[in-house]
Parts: sequence; C-alpha cells; structure tokens
Amino acid sequence: MQGNKRLLFFIEVAMLSALAFLLDLLSGVILKLPQGGSISLGMIPIFIIAFRWGIKGGLLTGLLLGFLQAVLSNAYIIHPVQGFLDYYLAFTVVGFSGIFFKAIQNSLAQNKNNASIVYITLGVILGSALRLIIHVIAGVTFFASYTPEGTPVLTYSITYNSIYMVPTMIVSAIVVSILLLAAPRLIQKK
Repeated sequence: MQGNKRLLFFIEVAMLSALAFLLDLLSGVILKLPQGGSISLGMIPIFIIAFRWGIKGGLLTGLLLGFLQAVLSNAYIIHPVQGFLDYYLAFTVVGFSGIFFKAIQNSLAQNKNNASIVYITLGVILGSALRLIIHVIAGVTFFASYTPEGTPVLTYSITYNSIYMVPTMIVSAIVVSILLLAAPRLIQKK
C-alpha cells in the first residue's frame, strides 16, 4: 500500500472500530442475555469496512472491536480461551465477509441494486455464520453447565446463540443494504 492509502486504511479501521464499539454498547440495552450476547448493530461498521477494503480491513476492524469489548465493556469472560473465542476471534471472523467486496463495489458502480443486495446479504450471512460458529464452540466448551437437563449441549448452544445472532444478522443485512444503496460512496475509494 502507498503511504497515504495505508494511512487512510488505518484511520478508517480505527474510526469504524470505535463506531462499532459504541453501537454495540448502545445495542446492549435492547437485549442482553445472562451468559452474554445481545442483538447488536456493532457488526455494521465491520461489514462496511470489509466491503470497502476487503478481508484485511474487515478482519482488523473485527479484531479491534473484540479487543475493545473485552477490555472496556462488561465482558462475560469465565476463562481466557473462552474470552479469546467469544470476543477476539468471533468478531475477527466477521471480516471474512470482505470476500464479496469486489462484487459489491462492481454491482453498486453499475447501479445493479438487486445484485448489490444479494452480495451484501451473502457477505452479512457469511460473517454472521462464522461468528455464530465461534460462539457455539465457546458455548459447548465453556457453558455446558448451563444446559437444561436432558438437552444436548450442542442444541442448547446453537439455540442460545441463535437467539441474538439471527436477528443481528437480519438487521445488519437490512441496514447495510439501505446504507450502501443510498450512499455507495461509503465503500468506494477515490
């Protein structure tokens, strides 16, 4: 990366990581589950960076959000590995949604709104699904004792984490689609 482009990259990642953290703090008021997890708008800035800069921007923004949550919020950490999974890794993998960044940028540049919505939604589903998988692994490994008797641990972890992840995914897909269709310049670099 050239000097100015690299600086712009880091400034945007830092700003959107901070915005993601603030949105996540505000969203935690809506629904906060007992062992962690909430319906959150915090992933939206990760998607925007991922669709602007690609995977590297998304991964870095997600990592920074996870760090900010683990250090500055009321993180629910019962073990260092669980903290790493539920905060650092879970939000970092959201950045893989950047796989779709070229397709999204191209479809927006060509005013192909339907294609743009499809690619944005696929990116949001990918990032959300990867995050859900990490939370389920952490749930099975570290929160098995919360499972009601007679319920398989994996079923409980999938259900518990889906309660907030599915609505978060739907809201993120809608909001990011509306934002990028209304203002495609948010992800176009000039």
